[in-house]
Amino acid sequence: MTPNLKLTPIRGLGKFNSLLALSLVMGGLFQQSAKGWAQTAAKADPDVIVFTNGDQLTGTLERATGDSFVFKSDVVGEVTVSAEKIKELRTSGKFVALKKNEKITRAAKQPGTVTYGDNAINVAATPTTAPEVVPVKDLAYLIDSATFNQEVTSNLGIWYGWHGSLSGGISVVESTQTGQSYTAAVNLIRLVPSVAFLPPRTRSTVNVLETYGKIDQPFVPSTPPILASVTKTSIFHADAEHDKYFNSKIYGLVGLSFDHNYGQGLNFQQIYGVGIGWTVIQTPVHEFDVKADVHYERQNFQPPTPNTDLIGSSFTEVYHRNLPAKMIFTESGTFIPAWNNFSAYSAIFAAGLQLPTYKRLSLNINLLDNYLNNPAFGYKNNSLQFVTGIAYTLK
Repeated sequence: MTPNLKLTPIRGLGKFNSLLALSLVMGGLFQQSAKGWAQTAAKADPDVIVFTNGDQLTGTLERATGDSFVFKSDVVGEVTVSAEKIKELRTSGKFVALKKNEKITRAAKQPGTVTYGDNAINVAATPTTAPEVVPVKDLAYLIDSATFNQEVTSNLGIWYGWHGSLSGGISVVESTQTGQSYTAAVNLIRLVPSVAFLPPRTRSTVNVLETYGKIDQPFVPSTPPILASVTKTSIFHADAEHDKYFNSKIYGLVGLSFDHNYGQGLNFQQIYGVGIGWTVIQTPVHEFDVKADVHYERQNFQPPTPNTDLIGSSFTEVYHRNLPAKMIFTESGTFIPAWNNFSAYSAIFAAGLQLPTYKRLSLNINLLDNYLNNPAFGYKNNSLQFVTGIAYTLK
């Protein structure tokens, strides 16, 4: 379609006016043609599944795991189709096929278009080369080229793939006594690859929790009189761990943790260790891990309690479960013995429930119990916290 152009002649420049008009008309025609070419090029043929009963479904092939093909259609949404129900499959996108027992490395693989028939997929990298034929019984994963390049072959930046939550709470008392209590927490996790249908390579976690409270009691001339006093609470915990998977279940780990607990006379505790972990259960509903390490531990107490240097271990279990209505339950327990001082052991138990409220906001209810068998002189062994707050999910 020729665009409507209205030109006003410039007196004295007759030939120039003609050339200007011709240039503008040709430019408009070229712009319209280029737009049409771009739209035609961008519109690719849809993928097609032909079922064994003769029905057809058009849309986009997203991936395959074993003999299950995940297909997205505008009509029925995302569906998972078993290979035994497919007579023929044609795609226009580029995919990489990974076989069972094939070690997934960061070496580049040539993607290609996929067709399916006779219980095998054919991946054709170019029209002139013979396609790679993979029987469905030998197929582990079929991954689109963009996901494969990003999750498998690329050098992911340090900030890529992190998700988790930020949470906090506050309590204020204004009366004869005045007091404030604050809690803040950061919980982050990074999985590589970040997609659940690929076997894990690494996992990194970072957790920080701070609870601070202060109550001021003024002098009250009652009988007996109440003396002026200040009561303070300060509990801090931070830990980080990096896991390297040997297979889908077993992984090695390095970790560190830092603690401060005013209620146990613990000025500062630091732990640095290496160990091994095992994912005992892993389903879309729940996951259960156990792990153990050997570490160096340094404890600094309020005087006159002496500081300690310990060689010990941590034995940990971690459980995560997805509940109905998008609620999440987490629980963990750790026992920390010291091999060079058997009386200097400790333990940590934590449990939490996340209740979604609005979009990325949720209500968090947490219980945290720290036990220190050898606290500072005059302090109690146990420190129990019950914390509620609002959490914001980052991703």
